[in-house]
Amino acid sequence: MKDPHTIIIQPHITEKSVALSYGDPRVKDDGQLQRKYTFLVANDANKFEIKMALESIYNAGKRGKDEKIKVESVRTVKVYGKTKRRGMRSSGRTPDRKKAIVTLAKGQILEDYGV
Repeated sequence: MKDPHTIIIQPHITEKSVALSYGDPRVKDDGQLQRKYTFLVANDANKFEIKMALESIYNAGKRGKDEKIKVESVRTVKVYGKTKRRGMRSSGRTPDRKKAIVTLAKGQILEDYGV
């Protein structure tokens, strides 16, 4: 089995991902709020591995069932690298990467997401 820290590379913090982490503004009750978080993951990781890695990283050291997070769904997006100019004649490519959009159970939040 792969190490969870090699599967989850880092949180992907953008304006849109921060807005998703706050949840839907139309829902007034915090207990019914469903939050989504975006992470950069390994290119060869699948959805099941991403789910297990996130739950093992964020549930480490937590004993109570109320404290533990539960991942509801994982969506993945493969972002292909672009061709960029490097100097006058030579060109290069930015690396390919994979993003995972993770939906937590209702009412749950990640405290140390990076925001």
